[in-house]
Amino acid sequence: MPQNEYIERAQKLHGKRLDTEERARKKAAREGHKQSENAQNLRGLRAKLYAKERHHQKIQMRKQIKQHEERNVKGNAQEKEPTNPVPAYLLDRANPTTAKALSSQIKNKRAEKAARFSVPIPKVKGISEEELFKVVKTGKKVAKKAWKRVVTKPTFVGPDFTRRPVKYERFIRPMGLRYKKANVTHPTLNVTVQLPILGVKKNPSNPLYTQLGVLTKGTIIEVNVSDLGIVTASGKIAWGRYAQITNNPEVCSLFCQILCG
Repeated sequence: MPQNEYIERAQKLHGKRLDTEERARKKAAREGHKQSENAQNLRGLRAKLYAKERHHQKIQMRKQIKQHEERNVKGNAQEKEPTNPVPAYLLDRANPTTAKALSSQIKNKRAEKAARFSVPIPKVKGISEEELFKVVKTGKKVAKKAWKRVVTKPTFVGPDFTRRPVKYERFIRPMGLRYKKANVTHPTLNVTVQLPILGVKKNPSNPLYTQLGVLTKGTIIEVNVSDLGIVTASGKIAWGRYAQITNNPEVCSLFCQILCG
């Protein structure tokens, strides 16, 4: 195994934390506060270097904003020698062209990003906590407490999942509602195969449902597609792919479709 791929190997074997995406989003949201704190508290040479770096970043940002504003501005075409002879009265006439400031690379990135986030079911109905959880009262007969919840929808837990002690377990996921495999349809190959689930990427109803691994209609999950023989651009066999659940798993079996990109 290459020396620099131990992190990818660990993620493939053991998966990621349930709140990985949420932590990354919060970290990105805190960047602005961190930059403001550094600008106020740094002193001496570090302050000068930091101010120079921020100045360069702002210049690049303003240039990009200006390119976006001038993308459809009409301008004169570059002067080229005409292939055919032009009459004298047409020599001074300029051909207006649309200046496309955005490069084709940025446009391709936009198209790839749009294709990556296009899902079979763009909008789904939200599920309330009253519908998802069932209240369980525990404790002595005189003073029972209702702080525990039983999940009434199908869920996914990892292979190394261990329940917490009964005294500290707030959310109970029944064994009969735990799914390990999904019937996945590949849009290009037009085949439906049963593949093991690697993890729950995002549940659109609630971030809490994502942490609990609740499987509802519209949920993005990660499945193991190594058996399909899908190869990446670098020539490696694809391990995991994202798929969206297209039906209600509690009514019938779990069906989902692989996302393009």
